[in-house]
Amino acid sequence: MGDIGAVLEQLQQERSRLVGELRQVDQAIRALTKVGIKAGKKDKVGRRYTQRTISAAARRRIAAAQRARWAKFRAAKRKAA
Repeated sequence: MGDIGAVLEQLQQERSRLVGELRQVDQAIRALTKVGIKAGKKDKVGRRYTQRTISAAARRRIAAAQRARWAKFRAAKRKAA
């Protein structure tokens, strides 16, 4: 029966050590989530995120590329028909 007491004490010490480690992990998570966060914006899970902005030139390039893709698709569709 003496072995059970020693095992129980060892398990309690291990639990205390793990609780300490979890506190450190929680602190690290809190510190990292505060970096670069804008107030108010959240995703579906409730996490905060920063809103990205895109330049007008980049929008024009994306739009031109999409128009080219659609033109290619329509040309292939006309060939098939």
